[in-house]
Amino acid sequence: MRAHDRRHPLVWDLLLTGFCVAAALIDYAGDGWKNIAHNTDVPGPLVLLLSLALSVPLLWRRTHPMTALTVMVTAGIVNSATGAVLQAALLQLFVVFNLALRARARTLLLGCALTMIPIVVGVLRFPKGSWDMQVVPQLWSLALVAALGIAVRSRQDYTASLVERARRLETERDQQARLAAAAERARIAREMHDIIGHNLSVITGLADGGSYAAARNPERAGQALTAIATTSRQALTDLRRLLDVLNADDELPPAAPELAPQPTLATLDELVTGVRTAGLPVDLTEEGTPALPLSPAAELALYRIAQEALTNTLKHGGPQAAATVTLTHTSTGTTLTVTDTGKGGPPAPGHSGRGLTGMRERTALYDGTLDAGPLPGGGWRVQARLPVPPAPKEPAT
Repeated sequence: MRAHDRRHPLVWDLLLTGFCVAAALIDYAGDGWKNIAHNTDVPGPLVLLLSLALSVPLLWRRTHPMTALTVMVTAGIVNSATGAVLQAALLQLFVVFNLALRARARTLLLGCALTMIPIVVGVLRFPKGSWDMQVVPQLWSLALVAALGIAVRSRQDYTASLVERARRLETERDQQARLAAAAERARIAREMHDIIGHNLSVITGLADGGSYAAARNPERAGQALTAIATTSRQALTDLRRLLDVLNADDELPPAAPELAPQPTLATLDELVTGVRTAGLPVDLTEEGTPALPLSPAAELALYRIAQEALTNTLKHGGPQAAATVTLTHTSTGTTLTVTDTGKGGPPAPGHSGRGLTGMRERTALYDGTLDAGPLPGGGWRVQARLPVPPAPKEPAT
């Protein structure tokens, strides 16, 4: 009913006003008003006019409440002064209720003051008993109607605030879902870039070396082809494992993805060996001892940074390039430095630079820093530093 009233407010206004007008006219036509009138000699046309003036303005009680109340109060003053005492004067309380429901407090107080004028006029014009017996009940009626309107208004405001809060929470939930999806897409893009980009670079290096050795050293060419096959199978396995995790078919549960431990700093030797097989000389050095063990995720981040840096050297360093990987542990953190002697420079125009962006994102996840750029004497350096993770707090005793 409230929803229908919001869409078609005139329907309810016409129904209520029509009912009240009909009741006022029945009171007039049946001379019922004479039962309580102070003066039964009031002319019939005036009674009819007062009945209409006290009921018809209800049609505008919501759109123009003060105008409607002013007309009704004016008719109420005449009603009290002539002694007709029409019961239709009580319809002013409907307008007071709407003022309490929608208007400001100052307007409500003004409306209540206007409503008291006909009452005071009636008490002065036709005194009957003590004034408090005539005025106080009217004041109580007016106060109760105003209080009821204020209570309904407070309830409506509270309900509206709950609805608005639910809407905001729903919006925030959708935003959080979109942000989580975007973050997951970015993470997947980094993983696919690191896995596929590195393996394809290794395959390209092996293929170039194999084609060069095919005419002079068939045995070396066969070794290159074997390494290409091994690297390709590994790349396909990694890609299949990633796609299995992304399987979103809820109706048919996916087959259990093939599981394997994530790379760590302990597997840097295998990474370096694979790059060497592709034809890039690489030296690996580890210095110091970690103050606190890095988390598996932090070790994976450093591994991927080393993988991406060596991949870039394979792709852009040139045939005479060599690389050095240095892992340094200190009391304040762990530093990974990858340098090469290649001829790489800034990203070419139109190149997205996704690799450097991914490395910066990985270090930022662990409050680390990344410096990447060309060296003064030639070559390129990538240096990532992750601070020592905070020690876990001991439980309070």
